[in-house]
Amino acid sequence: MEDRNELISKLKLLIIESLQMEDVEPSDIEVDDPLFGNGLGLDSIDALELVVALEKEFGIVIPDEDVGKEAFQSLGSLADFVLRERKDLS
Repeated sequence: MEDRNELISKLKLLIIESLQMEDVEPSDIEVDDPLFGNGLGLDSIDALELVVALEKEFGIVIPDEDVGKEAFQSLGSLADFVLRERKDLS
């Protein structure tokens, strides 16, 4: 199983590729910056696309909006969520 830093690198690429963010480099995404609003500037459509990409890539489920809000606070919180959910699946 990969460590958190490897997962963060994968998540950066997943975000950039699945949201077609051509002007963003992985180094532009800070671990603790918000993904929505003043941070990366994602919106609700982006959230839906990310949920689909995460489910496809990692086999995890984001069951409702409350869980999604917690998971999508930052890249770090998203990595922690994925690690926790993948552990629960194994």
